[in-house]
Amino acid sequence: MTRVLAFDVNETLLDLKALDRPFQELFGTAGLRPQWFAQMLQLSFIGGVTGSYVDFTTAQRAALHMIARREGTALTENQIDATVALMRSLPPHPEVPPALERLAATPLHLVALTNSVQDVAEQQLTNAGIRTVFDRVMSADTVRRLKPAPEPYLAVAAAFDVDPGDVRLVAAHSWDVTGALHAGCKAAFLQRPGTVLSPIGPQPDIVADKLEALVDLIIERDCG
Repeated sequence: MTRVLAFDVNETLLDLKALDRPFQELFGTAGLRPQWFAQMLQLSFIGGVTGSYVDFTTAQRAALHMIARREGTALTENQIDATVALMRSLPPHPEVPPALERLAATPLHLVALTNSVQDVAEQQLTNAGIRTVFDRVMSADTVRRLKPAPEPYLAVAAAFDVDPGDVRLVAAHSWDVTGALHAGCKAAFLQRPGTVLSPIGPQPDIVADKLEALVDLIIERDCG
């Protein structure tokens, strides 16, 4: 049975579109913001595959350097620092606070499981006004293995002294869902606009394109 809900943070709970205006000001187009995030993920994943660990903040800075070089834009270190710092103050998607409050009223333990480093994760959730609903905030940085490697998901199970199968990840990233399932956890996929599940490998038993509907299904299946 499910005893712990582990929520991904960036994009799943927090809205990265808040960075569109800063990217517009830096590069003349907000369209580079998703490319920056994808580049940052690639750098993080390469670090994991090659055994050369790269924390999320370092990857964000490096990805910004790469995007600027590719676009022929000269950025100062202050501009890079300021842009990366904005990750600490992302707003939640509007439907997130009430959805989390509903889940917090259930017997399930709520934990934020993120690739962001610990102090950034704590600030993100505090600034978004949703820190208090979580029993714990856990950073994959503490195990030096970023999601979708199995260690972060297994760390959640260990922290709550439950089996991996008692943990359900909630995420808007297909790669995150795949990682959780391969680690032996359950998963719920939030199909935000532009996201789709991978057809390869195990599939989650809960999928919805609205967080409210996803919460309904979690309560029905995990609290019934």
